[in-house]
Amino acid sequence: MRTMVYCPKCGAKNEEDARFCVNCGASLYLEEKKEKREGPCFGEPERRMEQECFGLPHGGAIAGVIFGVFIIIIGLGIAFRQEIGPWIGAFILIAIGILIIAGATYGLRRRRG
Repeated sequence: MRTMVYCPKCGAKNEEDARFCVNCGASLYLEEKKEKREGPCFGEPERRMEQECFGLPHGGAIAGVIFGVFIIIIGLGIAFRQEIGPWIGAFILIAIGILIIAGATYGLRRRRG
C-alpha cells in the first residue's frame, strides 16, 4: 500500500513521490517553498504568484504601483509646468521607506499568527 501525502494548501491527497499537488499545484514540501522565496521578485509567470518581494506577497506589484504613481506625478508636473526636480529624490526615498515598513509589518504579523 502506498503512502499518501496531503497538500498543505488545499488538503488534497497526492502520491508519495509527488512534488506538487495534483489539485492546486502547490509545493508539497517545505524545501520547495524556501527555494521560491530565494528567487528574484520578477520570476517566471507561474512562480511569480507566490513570491515575496520587499517582504510582501506580490511586493513587486506594489513597487510597480508606487513607481507608476511616481511617473504620473512627473508627467503632471511637466503638463502643468511645475518644478518637481527637488521632489524626485524625496519621493524615491519615501517609496522605498514605505515598502520596507510594510514588509517588516507584514513579516511580524505572519510570525505571530
